[in-house]
Amino acid sequence: MKSRSLIFAFLGAMLIVGLTALPTFAADKTLSGKVSDTMCGAKHAMAGNDADCTRACVKQGSKYALVVGDKVYTLETSDKAALDKLNSLAGATAKVTGDIKGDSIAVKSVAAGS
Repeated sequence: MKSRSLIFAFLGAMLIVGLTALPTFAADKTLSGKVSDTMCGAKHAMAGNDADCTRACVKQGSKYALVVGDKVYTLETSDKAALDKLNSLAGATAKVTGDIKGDSIAVKSVAAGS
C-alpha cells in the first residue's frame, strides 16, 4: 500500500514537471486603435492636440499605449524603429501586431491604420 502511494506521488510529480516544461506558444495578434500613452489613456489632459500630449507624456517617462474601444493596452517595446513609428503615429490610428498578455502588448510591428 505504501509503495502504491509512492508510485502515485512520483507520477503526479512527473506530470506537473512535464506540464510546466511544455512551451507555451502565443499567436501574434493585430489590433487597430489610437496611439496614446499610459498616463492619459483615452482622455488627454494637456491642452492642444492628442499627438502633442502623447509625445510630451512619453518624454516624461510614460509608455506608448493603444486605445481600442474602451480598452487601453500598454505597448512594450525597446525597438527603435517601432518607437519611431509610434512617435510618428501619436494621436492617430495604428495597427499593432504582437503578443497580448492582459493589458500589455509585446510589440512586433507597427503600421499606420486605416
